[in-house]
Amino acid sequence: MKKEKRFNFENSRRISPAELKMYKKAIEQKLGIKLGRPKKHPKLKYKAISIKLDPKIITWAKKEAKKKKVGYQTIINMELLKKAS
Repeated sequence: MKKEKRFNFENSRRISPAELKMYKKAIEQKLGIKLGRPKKHPKLKYKAISIKLDPKIITWAKKEAKKKKVGYQTIINMELLKKAS
């Protein structure tokens, strides 16, 4: 029998939103935990802004982000926090 390298998702069955809700509830009851992201304290939430930066900054941030395996906006945020401290 030939082994497939990739799973063929065309033949797989999709679960319905009702089934997903049921499964999450069962997992939460079984493990005694709440699934999903925890709520952030209002003071820790990020503010959405729009800012124009030099293309060199964006290029640098994207290179650093690739090295560290994070988003480039995270790199910019980290550098700004360093300067603000």
